[in-house]
Amino acid sequence: MSPDPDPDRDSAPVNAATAQARTLLDELVRGGVAHVVVCPGSRSAALAFAAHAAASRDDLTLHTRLDERTAGFLALGLARTSRRPVAVVTTSGTATANLHPAVLEASHAGLPLVVLTADRPAHLRGTGANQTTDQVHLYGTATRLFADVPAGAPGHSEDQQVAGWRSLVARALAAASGHAGPPPGPVHLNVQLDGPMTPDAPDGWSSDAPGRARDLPWTRSTRPREALVPRPAATAPAEEDPWDDDVPTVVVAGDDAGPPARVLAEERGWPLLAEPSSGSRTGANAVRTYRLLLGDADLAGRIRRVVVAGHPTLSRPVTRLLSRDDVEVVALRDRLGGWTDPGHRVSRVLDQAPLRPATAPGAPRAERPAPGPWLREWLDRDADVGARLDALLDATGDLTPQHVAGEVAAALVPGGLLFVGASNPVRDLDLMVPRYDVGARRMVVANRGLSGIDGIVSSAIGAALGRPRSTRSLALVGDVTFLHDTTGLVLGPDEARPDLTIVVVNDDGGSIFALLEQGAPEHAGSFERLFATPHGVDLASLCAATGTTYVRAGDRAELRAALAREPQGILVVEAVVRRDTRRDLDAAIRALVG
Repeated sequence: MSPDPDPDRDSAPVNAATAQARTLLDELVRGGVAHVVVCPGSRSAALAFAAHAAASRDDLTLHTRLDERTAGFLALGLARTSRRPVAVVTTSGTATANLHPAVLEASHAGLPLVVLTADRPAHLRGTGANQTTDQVHLYGTATRLFADVPAGAPGHSEDQQVAGWRSLVARALAAASGHAGPPPGPVHLNVQLDGPMTPDAPDGWSSDAPGRARDLPWTRSTRPREALVPRPAATAPAEEDPWDDDVPTVVVAGDDAGPPARVLAEERGWPLLAEPSSGSRTGANAVRTYRLLLGDADLAGRIRRVVVAGHPTLSRPVTRLLSRDDVEVVALRDRLGGWTDPGHRVSRVLDQAPLRPATAPGAPRAERPAPGPWLREWLDRDADVGARLDALLDATGDLTPQHVAGEVAAALVPGGLLFVGASNPVRDLDLMVPRYDVGARRMVVANRGLSGIDGIVSSAIGAALGRPRSTRSLALVGDVTFLHDTTGLVLGPDEARPDLTIVVVNDDGGSIFALLEQGAPEHAGSFERLFATPHGVDLASLCAATGTTYVRAGDRAELRAALAREPQGILVVEAVVRRDTRRDLDAAIRALVG
């Protein structure tokens, strides 16, 4: 198809930087980008003007943020739930480095993040020009594609320059979406811009930057057939049954494992040990207290096979299980084409989770059999330990972090979204979240690519904005995680605000370290300053400073009342818990399985 000018585009004389920026943004829109996050800056002004013009035409939704790190994680959250490429624009210099954490998370999580960093033209590099550094391959191997885009040159084959820009954007979007061979992930376009940065200063550029007719992308692509990887742990009927049902087996479902892990567990009658963000923790086979039960030497000691799906990262007992030399470990290939093998014990990697041979396409499914002795034992022990865990927590008389996680899990209605932060909150949720009904479409997500605490507030806001049809949007984070991204709450008057309840479990520091080796009594002299890091921040004042609605909850009744509120915009609920009892409480919980 030949280029065809779009009559709706402004064809008035512009300068090279404006033409370049408009072309890049137009091609991003044609390629499916619906959200662009922009940070203010001088060198990136042409890109910002182009994004604003596109938003004014309703071609995309524009978001602006003051902090580039916040902007990167906002884009990450948008990409996670919208499942579409999202672009983020920054100026040159240190601004570009602040995107690096989000780029790393996007790389490990396989999220299509399109980074456009403005740069001075190449002839100014190494000259001491202001705000100029080496931005070439800035993010190293974390990106699926990098391009150093030359500045536009008026009067020099302008139509060919335009075609090159459009072709490059199409290639970048293909790489970000996993259509260029490698799995999905971030791409980086380092855009050199020269001359006037405002659209009202012509410099002799004459091309009207046409694109394909009917707003089609310059190059349309699909994922190459040889690179296709089924949805995580996809299921398929097997010609021959690869499983020996007499082997005591469990299914471990980590982050992004997806529903097929549940289907496999139910098909074979195996216990399902599923993390909250696995997308698998539904149905009758899900074991709530699996992390504790793996500490039972008798029950866990009889496991002889593990089928692992997704990316499990929450539990040392799971890591130990996957490292045992008396356990066969079978991995299901994940969405990115890899698999999890921290113990170096995986003996087989399967593209799909085979179902029983009798389950042929189109054939009626047989009635699911009653749980066998192996599954029944796990479910009975789970019910017993779960009841004793709840009784133990209630007997404390205090609001515990586990109570908070349980109340948030109960507030997540069908069709709802929950973004959960790293550190203790996701592990407390893992212990407290119930078996949800199959098909209720609750979405629990987390930044588990690298499991960092940075950018979580912005990621949660982005996730909520990227899934506007959620019946309820919640976030569960710790106080240190919350403070790490307080600029995520700094929103301008024209910025979109989701109806999002952020529950902050505040124990005035990093209590997760109390559960690790450095929290032992012999390190008490240095623990508080080095690891607990008490901060004493008044969250109410912080929220007031950013104009964020705030509620404090000191007990379960107050927490339930806060969670029952329907927020108009962002609501922060501070759940105040004790840190000094965390290590002893954790020991008491583990002692429930002796």
